[in-house]
Amino acid sequence: MELETQPPPLADWLSEALVAWLAVCGVLAAVVLAFAWLRSVVIYGQHGSGRRLVESAAAGWRDIARLSPGRVYALARLTVQESLRRRAMAGVGLFVLILVFALWFLDSGSIDPAALYTSFVLSATNYLVLAIILLLAVFALPGDLETKTIHTILTKPVRTSELVLGRLLGFVAVGTAMLALMGLTGYVFIVRALDHTHTFAPAPQHDFASTADTNAHTLLGQTSLEMGHRHGVVAAADGRVRTDTAQGHMHDVQVRHEGIDRFEVGHPRGQFHARVPVFGELRFKDRAGADARSGVNVGNEWTYRSYVEGGGLAAAVWRFSDVSRERFPDGLPFDLTIRVFRTYKGEIERGVLGSLVLRNPRTKRTSAPRDFLAHEYVVDRQFIPRQLTDSDGHAIDLFDVLVSDGEIEVQLSCLEKGQFFGMAQGDLYLLAREASVPLNFVKGYLGIWLQMVLVAGVGVMWSTLVSGPVAMLTTLGTLAAGFFRPFIEQLAQGKLTGGGTFESLLRIVQNKSTVARLEQTWGTQLAQTLDVGVRWIMNALAHLLPDFGALGNIAYVSSGFDVPAGHVAIELLTALGYLAAIFALAVIFFRSREVAQ
Repeated sequence: MELETQPPPLADWLSEALVAWLAVCGVLAAVVLAFAWLRSVVIYGQHGSGRRLVESAAAGWRDIARLSPGRVYALARLTVQESLRRRAMAGVGLFVLILVFALWFLDSGSIDPAALYTSFVLSATNYLVLAIILLLAVFALPGDLETKTIHTILTKPVRTSELVLGRLLGFVAVGTAMLALMGLTGYVFIVRALDHTHTFAPAPQHDFASTADTNAHTLLGQTSLEMGHRHGVVAAADGRVRTDTAQGHMHDVQVRHEGIDRFEVGHPRGQFHARVPVFGELRFKDRAGADARSGVNVGNEWTYRSYVEGGGLAAAVWRFSDVSRERFPDGLPFDLTIRVFRTYKGEIERGVLGSLVLRNPRTKRTSAPRDFLAHEYVVDRQFIPRQLTDSDGHAIDLFDVLVSDGEIEVQLSCLEKGQFFGMAQGDLYLLAREASVPLNFVKGYLGIWLQMVLVAGVGVMWSTLVSGPVAMLTTLGTLAAGFFRPFIEQLAQGKLTGGGTFESLLRIVQNKSTVARLEQTWGTQLAQTLDVGVRWIMNALAHLLPDFGALGNIAYVSSGFDVPAGHVAIELLTALGYLAAIFALAVIFFRSREVAQ
């Protein structure tokens, strides 16, 4: 996951979001009133249409304001019962079946199996729950209208708003129950599927009792091959034995002295993470050591990362703030995720040699280089202790010498000539702490729950206006457009390479690439003029559509990052704002139908 920024402060986001929400709601209200007035003029004539519009608006407001919790609960309970009769909970059984067959296809020997399994479970839950809730929500009210059962309900003292809200809460209750069962099942599946151990028999000539006296770090051998990997077993100077890290985890090893040393390899540790990162600001240095806006482009189409050339003065430099003894009492733990571009293979499994240098941004005093081997697609932990040496070999204290006003710089270089390191701002960060993994898993399901609630709301809203099949298509369209909202925003802002819709169509007809200049003919000018109107429409859609992708936390959880509390609060408030507008529109749509009058 390319994560390099923290969510904005809640107070700052809330002030901007509230203004935008009020503006969008005002525009929607004006559009709805305009259409309602035109409808009133067509049906009743111009005389008295304004009075009828005011009376209808007042009645609708009273309808919403006088909700009865008892009637809403009764309708929600009825919706749950109908959903259960339609075998909605069979989705849980289907989910379990998917997990059973998933073991055939998931590669437990991948570089990071925990991320693979977690992403699969969360994604399967997401798609399955959204599909079931969509089908329930879009066909419930149209089915009641078709079978005439809606007349039985509306002849009782039930308000339109109560019917809409009861239906919505019923579907949310069913979806919540499914998510709870799927979440518990999925978490147990991930933990049990990745739980394993190894066997290890030390070399006959090894005398374990002398390890602590002779070596600070002794390699005892290797474990057996399990789940596509094996570990080296090492003994530290204090006598403790453990495995090295492979596939993002390690094992503790217990030694039992029973005439012959017996080694018992324990369960994996460190497979799952909920990292709380602290990001710095990134800048680059060119091969001459001068400051540069970016690194080298090695030809990759994705320009998210810039590359620094090895064997010279080129480097990437991060500046971190708010670094203190209180926050990092033992030293600075850095996590690195580096991409390697090789101009020659060498020993492909060995990695490429790099170095880290810490520098005081004020005095420019630096630490001695810390060399490491960079491996792609692996999170490399580099811990800088409090006591270290400077570039002249003198012993120094990290915070006394290298930290100034809470700031420190970290310079990363590639040491091998002809090789390149690719880096972005989020590829090196300070690890503030490890949060709770089960709680982070719950946060991941909270994002799925919010998506499910919005899908239920959108489905109910469209079902109050059109038939079931049409409501399903419009809800699917809204859902798809919501997931592609970032693309729609780029299109609205004219940031896409190759131009807008009509200019891209013109390039296809003329067989021109996206970067080729078009001749300024009347056809080109017409296409660009039409694209202005398309961008205006796309901009309106971008302000109306919920960003379903931003509500999901799957990438956070599967990548081992803690979902920030501020991000969760923003997600909840965003969903609440959309639900308020969706509920109001659903009531208006349903009141416009003859059966509700």
